Order: sequence, then structure tokens, then C-alpha cells
Amino acid sequence: MGNKKLIKIIIERSAEGFSAYAPDIKGIYGMGDTPKEAQESILESINLIKELNEDKNIPTALRGEYSLSYKYDLESFLNYYSKIFTNAALERITGINQKQIQHYSTGHRKPRKEQIKKIEFALHKLGQELVALEL
Repeated sequence: MGNKKLIKIIIERSAEGFSAYAPDIKGIYGMGDTPKEAQESILESINLIKELNEDKNIPTALRGEYSLSYKYDLESFLNYYSKIFTNAALERITGINQKQIQHYSTGHRKPRKEQIKKIEFALHKLGQELVALEL
């Protein structure tokens, strides 16, 4: 069994909607009106690359087993998960005012790197608590 490759996909807000791309692999691009559509577009892009090319022309990372890791800009993340994490819920777990979170989600304000890390840390902490939970 070979090593499973991890392919990083960046999803971010663009003027036309949401873009997605693999910074380390040429030709993997996607677009959509939502982050979910951009994710689906990336999967289509990968399938087309594999379908339309001879094996020798398929990027090495797409040969064999691989998985995708998604990295969002904060605005895209907040939009994608807005039905799961309300601004009030994010305020509770991060300590950041929900009006400020709303500004981040609409792109009216850009968060400082420290704010992004604070949100990321709070979400990871919540994730760890949920993984450890038994019902």
C-alpha cells in the first residue's frame, strides 16, 4: 500500500463568486457561486484531467490514492458554514463580537492574522470536544 497523497485546495472569494485551486498542481481550478459549488468544480476539474490525459500526462499527485484538504479564506468559510455556525454561536466560542464576524463574512472588513488564528483555534477546540463526545 503506497502513501496517500494530500492535495491542498484553496477556496477564496473572488469578484465572480468563489474560486478554488490547487497551488501545487498545474491545471486544477474551479469556480462557483458558493464555496460548495467551487468544491464540486474542483472535483470535476480533477476528473477531467484524469479522463482526458494519457497516464504519463496526469500529474503525479493524481496518480494512485490521494485526498483533498481544503483551506478557506475566512470570508468563504463563514459563508460556507453560515447555516451551521451563526454569528452568535461564533461569538460564544471565539469571543469575537458577532457584528465584527458579520463584517468578515461580507468582506466589508478584513480580519487581522491574529483574529483568523483565534477563530481557527476556537473551531479546532470545538472539534476536539465533539470528537471526544459520547452519547
